[in-house]
Amino acid sequence: MAGRIGVIGEKDSVRCFRTLGLDVFEPDSPRDIAHTINRMAKEKYAVIFVTEQAYEKALETIQKYKSQPYPAVIPIPSGTGSLGLGIANIRKNVEKAVGTQLFLDD
Repeated sequence: MAGRIGVIGEKDSVRCFRTLGLDVFEPDSPRDIAHTINRMAKEKYAVIFVTEQAYEKALETIQKYKSQPYPAVIPIPSGTGSLGLGIANIRKNVEKAVGTQLFLDD
């Protein structure tokens, strides 16, 4: 599936993605973030990058898409740093795929 790629998050963290040709959205409230994710899914976005801060505000909505192939909703660090959500998701998915933990704990 070829599809669009978008980024959701705080203004200072996501505006730079516009220069790469990605669609950028800057909703503030948990409700607006959830609405934006749902709208992007309906518009057939293949990948939605979400800053970790915004990701935490929309966990219930994001959970709906975890069992679907598209869109892939991927947490990314914001300009203020990482909360560790991205690596936690990678660890969880690798463990699920291979049946054991491959990464060493920090």
